Amino acid sequence: MSKILVVVGSLRRDSFNRKLAEALVKLAPAGFDFSFAGIDDLPLYNQDDDDNQADAVTRLKGEIKAADGVLFVTPEYNRSVPGVLKNAIDHASRPYGQSAWAGKPAGVIGASIGSIGTAMAQQHLRNTLAYLDMPTMGQPEAFIHVKDGLFDDDGGIGKDSRDFLQGWMGAFVAWVGKHADKA
Repeated sequence: MSKILVVVGSLRRDSFNRKLAEALVKLAPAGFDFSFAGIDDLPLYNQDDDDNQADAVTRLKGEIKAADGVLFVTPEYNRSVPGVLKNAIDHASRPYGQSAWAGKPAGVIGASIGSIGTAMAQQHLRNTLAYLDMPTMGQPEAFIHVKDGLFDDDGGIGKDSRDFLQGWMGAFVAWVGKHADKA
């Protein structure tokens, strides 16, 4: 069974991106085990702590190392990724030369009430993931505009978006399958 770590870049209790991540997991085919990374308890990154990383950082790095792939689900704050997501990325990439992210296949998606979804945040995140040596799925892209009907009454993806997001999820798990054995 392939293990996918889901990293949601929002801490908000009613986060659209948390809802999207949970709904996407429901669309995944059998044979994949999804777990959600906890990033809410990470201290702010400080290079002085690289030789004595906090327990929360060690836990996150262990979760990443145990995963076959990583699914990033991010909102867009001020045309970029939220600070909490960047903080988690920085922690797990340090100390230099000991990145937990290296080689892990990744997918990037996000949702916003804005009409361009999370296009700018996703582009910024892709730049960072490229530097971290994470093979990141390029197509299909998914910039999800949150509007009535995106989610159904059970927390799943609504009928108007289900086929598209089912296809996106199928492409993502295939991407992980293609690259995971190389990580």
